[in-house]
Amino acid sequence: MKLDRILITAPKSGSGKTLVTCGLLGILKKRGMRTASFKCGPDFIDPMFHSRVLGAKSRNLDTFFTDRETTRMLLAKNGRDCEIAVMEGVMGYYDGLSERSSRAGASDLAAVTETPVLLVVDASASSRSLLALIKGFLDFQQVPLIRGVILNRISPMLYPRMKAVIEEELPVKVAGYVPVLKDCVLESRHLGLMLPEEVDSLKEKMEILSSRLLETLDLDLILKIASEAGELPEVSGAQGSGAGCGLRIGLARDEAFCFFYEDNLNFLREQGAELVEFSPLHDAELPQGLSGLLLHGGYPELHVKELSENASMRESIRRSLEGGLPCMAECGGFLYLHETMTDMEGKEYPMAGVMRGKAWNTGKLTRFGYITLTGGRVFGRDVGKIRSHEFHYFDTEDPGSDFLAEKPSGNRSWRCIHSRENLFAGFPHLYYYANTKLPLAFLDACRERKGPC
Repeated sequence: MKLDRILITAPKSGSGKTLVTCGLLGILKKRGMRTASFKCGPDFIDPMFHSRVLGAKSRNLDTFFTDRETTRMLLAKNGRDCEIAVMEGVMGYYDGLSERSSRAGASDLAAVTETPVLLVVDASASSRSLLALIKGFLDFQQVPLIRGVILNRISPMLYPRMKAVIEEELPVKVAGYVPVLKDCVLESRHLGLMLPEEVDSLKEKMEILSSRLLETLDLDLILKIASEAGELPEVSGAQGSGAGCGLRIGLARDEAFCFFYEDNLNFLREQGAELVEFSPLHDAELPQGLSGLLLHGGYPELHVKELSENASMRESIRRSLEGGLPCMAECGGFLYLHETMTDMEGKEYPMAGVMRGKAWNTGKLTRFGYITLTGGRVFGRDVGKIRSHEFHYFDTEDPGSDFLAEKPSGNRSWRCIHSRENLFAGFPHLYYYANTKLPLAFLDACRERKGPC
């Protein structure tokens, strides 16, 4: 399978990767090209911006969660009907699991997927020093995939001179520049960028961005570099087992619960499950006829008062779980299940009351990064090791103890997860392709509750 593609990366976070990625996606959309987009790593928010620009769902690719074959399969599967794919890196190009390993970083994903790379370099307040920086990144490559450079925050007057000297002295092409765009800044908060819905005039900002970059990027060169990507395995359509046949799974989805891996949702659909969306913020109670419940992460901490005031929904969820409805809850969804939760200012409100104790804002990043879960059972089933990810500022009196979470580097570990016959709940975010036995165990539990298809 041939899929032209490019990976946008940078020396560090804050260099303009998301801005360039969204601008390039907008340009390709203007060109009428069928485009897929991907985010490297366990990021939920950047793909939302990709999706807003494209009008189509963006996906994640993560080489900690999935092996080489599965990663390439997911890229091919989600890019099957497209002409080109744009992938956004994470942190700096060589940043990975630790200071000693680039695994699971952007350079690892580029190597696994044989994808050419564009390096976005912040050119503000520097000139010839940029050559030393770029040369260092070129020389450090184990797999030579950096094919082009984009200079960010540089004046139109200086750009031609910098482009000339870079191409004269270094074996890399300069694929354009990004001028200072004060009207296109994307603001951040404690978990990353603000959500697309919260950015004033986002559509207009993205239109301005793509129009400006259409003038300053060398699109012909970028498309030529993208065409040099290696071939991918041929993939067919959905390959489900039918384990979810006839099951109606409630999916909490609104302003408070909005962190999803789209491949997780598609996995459940491919097994035959119907995902029934509802809002813990706005709906009075759970949809009727559910066989299971999914409570994902998001920003419940920004909507604590509204969630608490919807007492009928809190009671509906509590009664359903106490009645045996299978549920997977992660991070923000896990917080919502507690007896109480504080808002960002520390004021405490009643929550669903399924889990004992309270959840509160610690004011700092509590546990962060990739982990491997071992030692527990999922809905009464042994599914083996589960690779997952934690990232949260809130904590609870009882984060669970049914699994051991171990960092992939160093010796740090901790107990986590509440695992019962009908509940799997805790802070870790789950990626189903990291271990498909986990979602299948959930569907089996839902099937046992519902009965034969």
